[in-house]
Amino acid sequence: MTEKKVTTRPMTAEEYLESLRDGREVYFMGEKVKDVTTHPAFRNTARMYARWYRRLHELHKEDLERSQDPKGWRWTMPTDTGSEGWTHPYFVAPRSAEDLVRARDTMAELQREAYGWLGRAPDYKAAFVGTLGANSEFYAPYQENAKRWYKETQEKLLFWNHAIVNPPIDRHKPIEEVGDVYMHVERETDAGIVVSGAKVVATGSAFTHVNFVAHYGPIPVKDKKFALIFAVPMDAKGVKLISRQSYEFLAAKAGSPFDYPLSSRVDENDAILVFDNVLVPWENVFVYGDVEKVNAFFPLSGFVHRFPLHGAARFAVKLDFIAGLVMKALSITGVDQFRGVQARLGEILTYRNLFWALTESMARNPDPWVNGYVLPNLLAGLAYRVLAPEVYPKVKDLIERDLASALIYLPGHAKDFASPEVRPYLERYVRGNGVDAVTRVKVMKALWDAVGTEFGGRHELYERNYAGNHENIRMETLGAMEAMGVNEALRAYADRFLAEYDLEGWKAPDLLNPEA
Repeated sequence: MTEKKVTTRPMTAEEYLESLRDGREVYFMGEKVKDVTTHPAFRNTARMYARWYRRLHELHKEDLERSQDPKGWRWTMPTDTGSEGWTHPYFVAPRSAEDLVRARDTMAELQREAYGWLGRAPDYKAAFVGTLGANSEFYAPYQENAKRWYKETQEKLLFWNHAIVNPPIDRHKPIEEVGDVYMHVERETDAGIVVSGAKVVATGSAFTHVNFVAHYGPIPVKDKKFALIFAVPMDAKGVKLISRQSYEFLAAKAGSPFDYPLSSRVDENDAILVFDNVLVPWENVFVYGDVEKVNAFFPLSGFVHRFPLHGAARFAVKLDFIAGLVMKALSITGVDQFRGVQARLGEILTYRNLFWALTESMARNPDPWVNGYVLPNLLAGLAYRVLAPEVYPKVKDLIERDLASALIYLPGHAKDFASPEVRPYLERYVRGNGVDAVTRVKVMKALWDAVGTEFGGRHELYERNYAGNHENIRMETLGAMEAMGVNEALRAYADRFLAEYDLEGWKAPDLLNPEA
């Protein structure tokens, strides 16, 4: 068979790093960052994202070695844009459960490169951009913009971030009364709309190519100037990121990779996203001035169905990693044979199994969608959204109960092992069950970085709020099930039971009353 000429492909790891050197305005500790790929607050996390692109190319090579026929590929798939190229499957609108399973498997395999800690990986936003081709008419009269971004993003695997939540400023007021803070249109021009305002929390944006701005929250938009959905490149004039403290930066200052193996390289630096009179060209607008459509974006765009599949796959990989570390740590401390400890470890593993099962349900039981396309199962996705914020703090609590002081009975720095005065004491008094002191400390520091450091605390907050605020995610489950007719069916099932008896006894013909 003649091999097709590949005319497009995703960028490589090296091309990705080079693409970040575009003059973007990222501020850290009061100074503009010249290059996020070399700055000590960002450089290793940038390289972990580059690892994502490198691994994807490795997976495609595996596919080509397996079969020259794309039907035999496992990880990647041809573009559907007419380019004769290849891409990540979640960037292509799916038509079957098989398409979703392949996408889930690829997302999970790529997350394994970061051990589940890069929630805003490039394929996270595929949850949105992967809908733009199938559902472009939703964005009329800007549907051609949706199609163009779908094509370009799929072919290059552009890395999108999103900022869809208003800052926690005057949230008790209507959106229109916080116009000096929330994202809004300053004016219209022939070239596009000029936008100012801020959004929360722009996770990972310093490492991305495109900002995506929309609205999500319990308070609906009413005014046209706030009714916005658009994309804008990271290097657009007036786009600014003001980063929080960098755990990567702190880890390098206070310790070493041995001491902070997660903080040092997977810190998706959150930031305040500010637009200062940013021109958004008309060709980058998806919705403008349509209040009803802006408020309906979350439930009707397809995004709410799709982001939980990525989120749950990533979360399951993260639980795989944590469970493995916990098992090693329990063995090292010698408590792994205790019945109660085993029961609690079994609970952690049950949560791990639960989220893998939810990804199975989302992928293998898809919901039909527009034009013959499918979406991940919504009910399973909603279950993930409600359960993950409850499970993650529970897992953290179980770890702290059984490992207790072992997580902090540790030397302060890797350099302690280089000290001829200190090391003999460490070897004697900090050894583990069947392992030397270095191995014990390495495992415990990794687990402490996961759950106990400032980085670990940020991740607990992240998992609690990843899918939306704690009330909204429950109300959206209720609303979605009502709209789908599921709640009516449940009420009808209860009515069927209640109809089988009354004050006079059984009404069901197959049951006998007491006096019979």
